[in-house]
Amino acid sequence: MPVNTAYRHPSCRGHSPPMPDQLPSGRKVETLPRPGMSGATTVTMHRQLSAHWGRQVAVLVAFLLVCVVGFRWLFGTRRVPAAPAGPPPRIDVPSPPHHAASIPHTTEAEPRIATIDEMTRPWSAREFFYQNNKTGESVPALLIRLPVGSAAEPGGYWALSMNAPSGDCQLEYITKPPELRKDYQFRGPMHPMIGNPCSRTVYDPLKLSNLPGNVWVRGGIAQGSDLRPPLGIELEVRRKEILAVGIEK
Repeated sequence: MPVNTAYRHPSCRGHSPPMPDQLPSGRKVETLPRPGMSGATTVTMHRQLSAHWGRQVAVLVAFLLVCVVGFRWLFGTRRVPAAPAGPPPRIDVPSPPHHAASIPHTTEAEPRIATIDEMTRPWSAREFFYQNNKTGESVPALLIRLPVGSAAEPGGYWALSMNAPSGDCQLEYITKPPELRKDYQFRGPMHPMIGNPCSRTVYDPLKLSNLPGNVWVRGGIAQGSDLRPPLGIELEVRRKEILAVGIEK
């Protein structure tokens, strides 16, 4: 029986498609686009896919950034609860010495106020209390070394009661001229003065005043309305010791 041979078009006879291993060397195989899809469409899809993944990455980075900032804010601003306050530490501060205890208290038996050596500087002063033997009152007083007179003589000093001659005010020893100008509006000689802060009267330790009965006392009024100088305390100097022996009546 004769063999049934398939019919071939004359143009195809002897021209079967070459196999891949039969391609000439050096020839590249070009990838053809998928049926129904052009090259521009393929590029567009790649761009859309890249943009989609870019948005996803941006969202993820933003989320992580928000988490980090929130974590730092939450735990960074949290205050550590303060420990309950206990009693404050005790600091032992020595009490200041009582000023009045260091001031001499002169009596008839113990009249010593100071020594000459302690009062060598002009206008130096020493506070003391003078006990009035007649009334029993302890009077606050002041001893001033004058810039005139001998240190070995009572005339080189002025001792006075610091109680105002009238009223209940306490006199003060003013050694700074600015205080005289500011507190007393005083425009006179600028050396230490005795002042009455209640009446703004100024007494001059270098000035003498004549009282009725032709009695001369120290501490004449340089300014103010007080009736008389402060009460003076009588002094004696014995063996370089300055003693208070009486008070003006």
